[in-house]
Amino acid sequence: MTETWSKADLHIHSTESDGLATPEEIVEYAATRTDLKVIAITDHNTIEGALRAREAARAFPGLDVVIGSEITSKWGHILGLFLTEDVPPGLSAAETIARISAQGGIAVIAHPFANKAFGPFGLKSLGDRIGDVAFHAMEVYNSSPYLIRANRLAAKAFLAGQGVAATGGSDAHVLRAIGNGYTLFRGENAEDVRRSIEELETCARAARGGLSVALRYAYRYPAIRRQQALNRARCRA
Repeated sequence: MTETWSKADLHIHSTESDGLATPEEIVEYAATRTDLKVIAITDHNTIEGALRAREAARAFPGLDVVIGSEITSKWGHILGLFLTEDVPPGLSAAETIARISAQGGIAVIAHPFANKAFGPFGLKSLGDRIGDVAFHAMEVYNSSPYLIRANRLAAKAFLAGQGVAATGGSDAHVLRAIGNGYTLFRGENAEDVRRSIEELETCARAARGGLSVALRYAYRYPAIRRQQALNRARCRA
């Protein structure tokens, strides 16, 4: 068995949903500016960004792309990894996870202890229904600056013994945030990520200095979005 350990960022957004970078820009940045071996594009309720990224990654043999999506279930956001088709939003958590599993995918509860200010998107919203959903992994670290306390709660819950794998991701909406949170896995490629998750040997990690970058871009995010909308309007004119 290999003793090589690598990094994967399993939660990234592109312009196919609410990210500010195109899938192609994300791939180039991850391949040339980070030490990530695997990334997952997880746009909201679509795998289109991930499909574009996988095609772009052909030019960067050292980087693998996992086809993913962050799916809005009735009870919270669920990351679907290794997908082959879209999972529709608005289903129960149990049905969402069943549809992910039917594709041979991996279901990850995203930012599981997000508070009400962040939105009803985490494990908390499942309440006593958590026993009805057989997810595969929990996002123990998410580099969003709004989730510092939620990350601590997730780590505590994971250490208490959830019987699932731990993952980490940046939840990046801008290039500089990519890799600020990551999953440490045994191996070097996407299939190694899958195996490590299935064998419950992954670790969630935070990049050094990642929080300061996340805070800076969180502050600038509304202005960046307004400028992006203005640029698009000019192109359509």
